[in-house]
Amino acid sequence: MPQDGSNQGLGQYYAFAAKAMGDITITIAAPAVLAAILGRWLDQHFATGKLLFIILLSVAFVLTIMILPRKIRQYGQAYQKLTDQPSAGATRR
Repeated sequence: MPQDGSNQGLGQYYAFAAKAMGDITITIAAPAVLAAILGRWLDQHFATGKLLFIILLSVAFVLTIMILPRKIRQYGQAYQKLTDQPSAGATRR
């Protein structure tokens, strides 16, 4: 790999992308999975058909829709700060 500095510091971008991707994936998947498991158990326990399952999945969907834009905005701001920092050894013009 050439040592001209063109790939220097890319690791921080990859780490940032992996962290953002993981966090956003968890934000989407965790509430849905937990609501599905809990809703199914409650429906079996109270013999309510699929009513509680659907209600809990709907609540999880609404909460995800409310939380996700905030997280995406935060990651956008963090990315902006990351790109505004001069990389090691690079000169800013």
